[in-house]
Amino acid sequence: MLEKLRTEIELVARHLEVIRTVVEHQPIGIMKLSDVLHLPYHRVRYSLRILEQKGYIRASPAGAVATPRADELLQVVNARVDELIELLRTIKKESSRNF
Repeated sequence: MLEKLRTEIELVARHLEVIRTVVEHQPIGIMKLSDVLHLPYHRVRYSLRILEQKGYIRASPAGAVATPRADELLQVVNARVDELIELLRTIKKESSRNF
């Protein structure tokens, strides 16, 4: 059960790394992103597809570019991560009381 959570967190971390790199280097193509991030091409392509479906990036002839939604996401990501950390702390505290 927790392994699935870990996998999802790692995937979200990769998506965030991709979106930050797109914002920093836009427009940027898949191959360049793969080189910059030291990630396999297929993983970058998957992250770009998900980010495009969510409206955080869009394709252009020169490569991926960030949308205004990307800026909104990056402005709130730290607060949202803090909320998740607090939730995990609560779960940890409650589970240690039960054993």
